[in-house]
Amino acid sequence: MRVLIACEFSATVRDAFRARGHDAWSCDLLPCEGDPAWHIQGDALATAHGQQWDLMVAHPPCTHLAVSRARWFKDKREEQAQALAFVRALLDAPIPRIALENPVSIISSRIRKPDWIIQPWQFGHGETKKTCLWLKGLPPLWPTNIVDGREARVHKMPPGPNRWRERSRTYQGIADAMADQWGKL
Repeated sequence: MRVLIACEFSATVRDAFRARGHDAWSCDLLPCEGDPAWHIQGDALATAHGQQWDLMVAHPPCTHLAVSRARWFKDKREEQAQALAFVRALLDAPIPRIALENPVSIISSRIRKPDWIIQPWQFGHGETKKTCLWLKGLPPLWPTNIVDGREARVHKMPPGPNRWRERSRTYQGIADAMADQWGKL
């Protein structure tokens, strides 16, 4: 299966699909933290609309979408409109199977409600980070390893120059579940 992981610089999801034999590529404006051989550094939207893909997992930036930043919404209307247009264009990509991942956000009220909501503790990580999935042609992502814990580590991260980077990473257990469950379709 030919898989695009849009807006991913970490290579976590891409490498989970590649480990299962898929022709998976990450695409982001940032350079890849993993092996750059399967990374397209560039516009994820142009890549999604410009090539043939069987599946896309998209992680659009949540900076202007997440309700955790609601106190700044009134000052960011233009950025928010651009972020929502980007999400709509990703969801409208000519790809038969699409999963768009984001935290609780205005996507739910401005575009549509998520099809599924997951937590890291459902996939082997004892942490909380409510994550919404908007799905097209894909079934829900079922829990694979429910664990104790429930620490809000991501929410409690101290301010710093790399906070955004650490908060945006996909947990390995979730990446593996995506590759195992959606890679078999």
